[in-house]
Amino acid sequence: MAVPISRTLLISLVSVVIAATLVHAKGHGHHAHGGHHHHHQNQSMQVGLMTYDGRSLIINGKRALLFLGSIHYPRSTAEMWPDILEKAKRGGLNLIQTYMFWNIHEPVQGQFDFEGNYDVVKFIKLVHEHGMYATIRLGPFIQAEWNHGGLPYWLREVPRIIFRFDNTAYKYHMKNYVDMIVSRLREAKLFAPQGGPIILAQIENEYNMVQLAYRELGNSYVRWAAMISVNQNIGVPWIMCKHKDALDPVINTCNGRHCRDTFTGPNKPNKPSLWTENWTAQYRVFGDPHSQRAAEDSAFSVARYLSKNGALTNYYMYHGGTNFGRTSSIFTTTCYYDEAPLDEYGLPRDPKWSHLKDLHKALKLSRKALLWGVPGVQKISADTEVHFYEMPTTGTCAAFVTNNNFKTEAY
Repeated sequence: MAVPISRTLLISLVSVVIAATLVHAKGHGHHAHGGHHHHHQNQSMQVGLMTYDGRSLIINGKRALLFLGSIHYPRSTAEMWPDILEKAKRGGLNLIQTYMFWNIHEPVQGQFDFEGNYDVVKFIKLVHEHGMYATIRLGPFIQAEWNHGGLPYWLREVPRIIFRFDNTAYKYHMKNYVDMIVSRLREAKLFAPQGGPIILAQIENEYNMVQLAYRELGNSYVRWAAMISVNQNIGVPWIMCKHKDALDPVINTCNGRHCRDTFTGPNKPNKPSLWTENWTAQYRVFGDPHSQRAAEDSAFSVARYLSKNGALTNYYMYHGGTNFGRTSSIFTTTCYYDEAPLDEYGLPRDPKWSHLKDLHKALKLSRKALLWGVPGVQKISADTEVHFYEMPTTGTCAAFVTNNNFKTEAY
């Protein structure tokens, strides 16, 4: 019998739920694979040494299946943060991602602002209090539909400066900025080896989009950026998003709507497959219609990604919030990512919020099989496959049924 594509997506998710239930039933009371069985609440806040391998991030010796959401602290008020984070936690997230915004923190050279809605230390501490990890994206160019891409305007007045380039003046100010941010976070003991929630950090942003234009001086700049990051010695892995050839040990990651099908994968086999931006809709400029993305499509893309060795996915945005004052990029609307799981005011937007919450529950039940199981593929037809992860010693298994042809129905 022919099954419509929309139902194929549903079947894929249902298969995850069924497999997850079997995992839970078979694994109950057993400490499979070296005793890695933990209640979610305890597992979610393991802190300490951060490492990784080709399967996942490893937090204090334990593999982690991570569901992130982008929540930008200056796009809401400090009074809203606890409620937004509480809803993110209830929605099944265990990691919060945010950019760092240089132009709000140093609007005038040498004059710093980390007060009120710009108090990033307070925001990250609240993330920790809500039982979640944090990822920081330093940029310093962040795009994010933010004024000047996050770069302060005084930087334009520096003689002979060229942004994001192997340029002495730019590198001098960029390193000072990175040193300043890292020092502030380290003093607050916010990195995982210090007992804090920060388990990942990002340098640069989607640099592949400009690297070719700069040619060799773009290549040397991005290698330098990786080097100064690693030399910060913060004890957590560094990543570069939408960048194909990140210098070791920096991890290259994917941005997009369907990274299972568009991501070529990590550039080394010892690096995990990480999805730093799963776009929940699209930002809008004035005059645009509503940008919509079905909850089912968002959920299907996550399940499909995890079926191909994925271990981390981030919803960009989980809460879009508000572009206050003149903080947005040109023509961008005041309301940012208004189709995110949490709306501009921090209220759940259903069915997306609830649908993704149910997805996270199912996938977390499958955690042991996904992270420690042996992967395999079984073809059902020309376009339909079962991707599975099985632990031979216990029989614990998680399976995904997927239609690889998005233009025809599955049989």
